[in-house]
Amino acid sequence: MFALVDCNNFYASCERMFRPELNVKPVVVLSNNDGCVIARSNKAKALGITMGAPAFLFEKKFKEQQIYVFSSNYALYGDMSNRVMSLLGRYTPAMEVYSIDEAFLRFDDHKHMDLRKIGEDMRKTVTQSTGIPISVGMAPTKALAKIANKIAKKFADKTGGVHIIDTQDKLLKAISFFRIGDV
Repeated sequence: MFALVDCNNFYASCERMFRPELNVKPVVVLSNNDGCVIARSNKAKALGITMGAPAFLFEKKFKEQQIYVFSSNYALYGDMSNRVMSLLGRYTPAMEVYSIDEAFLRFDDHKHMDLRKIGEDMRKTVTQSTGIPISVGMAPTKALAKIANKIAKKFADKTGGVHIIDTQDKLLKAISFFRIGDV
């Protein structure tokens, strides 16, 4: 069984770590030289700030909507990624860091494990230790774990941020939610 752990709105979440009052505010992180939007909190997404958009197109909206804008801080993001990955590595030695904010974890003996409890524990541990919220998707393949993670994130109110595709019914339902380009 594979788990895909993905940090939610990673760069924006890193910026919020030192300013918890921003947890309820829209936050945007810009690329090198503040050219483009490279990360958005959920509140910024809801205000229509699009990923990859040139920042100058939204300058007026940033002010009008009181959106907090940060220049990228890759040293911070790298450090926080290392902290998150170190914590995740405690759950299994079979971990593959997939990107700065994602990792695949393999659980070979999953039949004797409570995967939901493990996923919930990962979320709790990472969030409490780093302040970074994560979503966890589990499934028999990496591709399906990615889909499970998207479901965990998209339907967090129902999944608690953890979704496991472990039956044929869950597999068919998961596939019906997404088209090829959605994942």
